[in-house]
Order: sequence, then structure tokens, then C-alpha cells
Amino acid sequence: MPVVSAGLLLVRRRDDSDASLEVFIAHMGGPFWSRRQEGAWSIPKGELEGDEPALAAAYREFAEEIGVPAPAGDAAELGEFRYGSGKRVIVFGLEAPEFEVERVMSSTFEIEWPPRSGRRQTFPEIDDARWADVPEARRLLVAGQRPALDAALRAFG
Repeated sequence: MPVVSAGLLLVRRRDDSDASLEVFIAHMGGPFWSRRQEGAWSIPKGELEGDEPALAAAYREFAEEIGVPAPAGDAAELGEFRYGSGKRVIVFGLEAPEFEVERVMSSTFEIEWPPRSGRRQTFPEIDDARWADVPEARRLLVAGQRPALDAALRAFG
């Protein structure tokens, strides 16, 4: 059965033009992503737990990955997007013009690193997060999440 995740994509405008839409994205942590930028960013998201509603999972995962709760507001479902691997992510969009975070305080994960070394190391799930305009976000996001930007433009643009 494919993995289902939910994510919360914060959006804001710099001005009244459609080209000014910005989204809040996060750089994936750990040694696999440390030297990459393009294709190494993600919408803050994570797997649903049990019968958890997708929107509740999106808010929970945002807080776990960014280290602060997402702002309150009426989140709109932007759609369900499939990765080439079959993984599905349900993305919600939320206007958050005033949202800022001084420091990302993500949850962590542990892996053997370097591979076959016998040493276990702990890394943050997310090591950076920031606002990016849509063209930049399209370059930075993992390929499977890029269609969510088009949905955000339709909903908020």
C-alpha cells in the first residue's frame, strides 16, 4: 500500500501582482541532501498516523519539522500529488502573510553514517526553511511536489 503524507504549503504575496506569490519551503536535512539545493527542498509534510485526518497531520508535521506551529487560518486542500515511487502527498494551502521563523528546530532521525561504518548519527529532518517565489520554488522542490505550486497559483494567484 502506498505511503500517504500530508503537507501544509504557506503562501503570501509581496504585492498585488500574480507574479509575487511566495511559498514557505524547507530544505531536507541529513547527509544525502547537505550539498544539494535544486530538488532538495520540500513542502513541510509527513505521514498520516492511523485514522488521522490529513489536515490534522499536515499541521502536526509542520510543527514537528519547522519547530513552531503553523499559523491559524482556513487551509484549502490543493490536491493530492503522486511521486514516481507511488507515494502520495495531500497538500493544503494557507495564506500566512505575517509568518516568519527565526530558527528551524526540526525533529531528528538516526541512520548509520557513513554507510557500513557501524556508527549511528542523528540528523535534523529539516535543516533550513524560508520563503521563495514560485519560479525559485519550482527549481528547489523535489519533482513530485512541483505540481502543488500550480495548484497554489490557481487557488491563491
